[in-house]
This record gives sequence, C-alpha cells and structure tokens, in this order.
Amino acid sequence: MSLVALITAGGTFLLIVVGAAISGLYLLVCRIWPFRACKRCKGLGRLHAPSGKAWRDCPRCKGTGRKLRIGRRLWNHAERAKRNAI
Repeated sequence: MSLVALITAGGTFLLIVVGAAISGLYLLVCRIWPFRACKRCKGLGRLHAPSGKAWRDCPRCKGTGRKLRIGRRLWNHAERAKRNAI
C-alpha cells in the first residue's frame, strides 16, 4: 500500500468519525433543548406592527418566541414511526 493511499484512507476514516461525532452531539442537543429562538422576532415573540407604534404577535412562532429544531422534528418523526409500527 502506498503512502498516499494510506493517508487518503486514514483521512476518510477520520472524516467519517468526526461527522458521526458531530451528528451525535447535535442529536443530544436536540434531545435536551428541542427549541431554538425564532429568527424573525429573535425570541421575543412579538414584532412591531406596520405602523411602528404597537406590538403584534410574531406570525412565524405564533407569539411563543420558540421554534422546534430540525433535528428534533426528525427525532419526533422517528419516534412516531416506531410507535405506529408496533
């Protein structure tokens, strides 16, 4: 085996291990903290009305200031599929 092939194989393996570790940590974060701050209202749950004088609920998060993370949506979907398969 040549040195270049060994380095390439080692690099590929390292890339797979790092990718799996990052994915595992993200799933752990989604399990512990399922919500993130709404990007539109920055977690406040309210926006200025078009006139600029009054407040109104954020339409994206419906006034909660929180949105469900994508990873948590996938987690919930997998749990629901597992529960319905039984």
